[in-house]
Amino acid sequence: MPSISFHIVNLGCKVNRVEADSMHAALIAQGASYAPEEAADLVIVNTCTVTAEADKKARKAVHHALAANPLADVVVTGCAAAISADAFKAMSPRVRVVGKAQLEGELASEVRTPQLRIGDGFRTRVGLKVQDGCDHACTYCIVHVARGKARSSRFEDIVREARAYFQAGVKEIVLTGIDIGAYCHEHRGITELVRVLLEEADRACATGDAPARIRISSIEPRSIDDGLIEILASSNGRLCRHLHVPMQSGSSKVLREMDRPYSAQEYRSLVRKLRADVPSIALSTDVIVGFPGESDAEFGETCDLVKDCGFMRLHVFPYSRRAGTPAAERPDQVASETKKDRAAILRHIGSDLARRDLESRKGSSEYCLVEGAMCLSESYHEIEAPAGCKPGDLVRMTL
Repeated sequence: MPSISFHIVNLGCKVNRVEADSMHAALIAQGASYAPEEAADLVIVNTCTVTAEADKKARKAVHHALAANPLADVVVTGCAAAISADAFKAMSPRVRVVGKAQLEGELASEVRTPQLRIGDGFRTRVGLKVQDGCDHACTYCIVHVARGKARSSRFEDIVREARAYFQAGVKEIVLTGIDIGAYCHEHRGITELVRVLLEEADRACATGDAPARIRISSIEPRSIDDGLIEILASSNGRLCRHLHVPMQSGSSKVLREMDRPYSAQEYRSLVRKLRADVPSIALSTDVIVGFPGESDAEFGETCDLVKDCGFMRLHVFPYSRRAGTPAAERPDQVASETKKDRAAILRHIGSDLARRDLESRKGSSEYCLVEGAMCLSESYHEIEAPAGCKPGDLVRMTL
C-alpha cells in the first residue's frame, strides 16, 4: 500500500468499535498513518443502522467527511451501508460503499502487531470479535438483515490471536459479537472458548504478575448455561463477574411482541440463579421504552423488574421506529413525549441502582484495569486510579 494517511469515524456498537480498531491496526501495519479527518487522504465511516436515529447519524457523518475534507476518498462501510448502499453512493462521486467482509479482505495483513492496541492510541482493553450475524429477528431490529446469519470465527484463530495479545502484555480481552452466545465452531461453544482462553492467559502470565482476564461484552439470556455460570463462580474474577444481559422489557406481553425468546419471569429467574451461584456478580442491561402498544402498566412492570434485578448499569433506549421492521408498521406507536418521560423515569432508577451497587461493594477487593486517570473494576465501575500506575496495569484495589 502506498504511504497514505487515514481517519476512521466509528458509529454504533462494541462490535463496530472492535472492527474499527482492526481496520486501524491493519492500515498502520501496512505503512499508513493516522490523521485528523480534515487532513486525511482516506476517511472510513463505519456505520450503524440499529435505529432511525443511527441512520441519521451515519448520513450526517458522511456529509461531514465530504465537507471537512474536499480531497479525501470516503469509504462507507458497516450496517447502514449494507442496508442503504445507493443512498450513500448518491451523496458524492468520492463515496465508495464497501461491505465489511470486502473491506476486511482489502485490509488483511499477515502482520500481527498486538502492541498497536496499547501503544498506538488504542484502549487498554482489547476487543476480540469471535462471532458475527444473528439468527433472531426481533421485531424492532434490522441488524439481522444488515449483518446476515450467525457465523463464528475459527476456534484456533481466536486462541492464536488471544495468545499474541496476552504475550504482548494485554491484561483484559473483551469477547465481542452480535450474538456472542451463538458462538460455535466444530461443536465448541462460548463456554469452552472461555476455558481455553483462560488457560492461555495462565501460560502467558509472568510469575508474580496479576493474571490476565476475560470479559464477555454482551450475552443473551438464553445463552447463559450452567457451564458458563460455573466458570464465573470458580475463576476468581479471571472471567469477570460482570455480565451485560439485554432485557429490553419487563413485560412478558411486550417481550412476546418484540419476539424475544423468554418471559419476564424467566429473566427474573436467571438473575436470581446468577446471584445465588455468583454472589458478587455485577449485571447490566439494555431496556427499550415506548415499544408500540406499551401501556403505562407494562412500563410499570419494566420498572419493577429493573429494581428487582438490581442492575449496576442500565442503558435506556426510547423506541426508535426503524423502517423495514415489523414494529415500525404497527399503528399503535407510543407518543414521543411519553417515550421521553418513560426514559427519564427509568434512567433515574438506573442511576440510583448504580449508586447502590457501588456502595454495596465498598470495602471489598477487586482487580482493576488502569486506563489513565481512572480504572475499570472487575464489576465494571469506574474509579480513580492509584498513584504510580500506568495504563494497562491490573492492580488489586479496595473499592
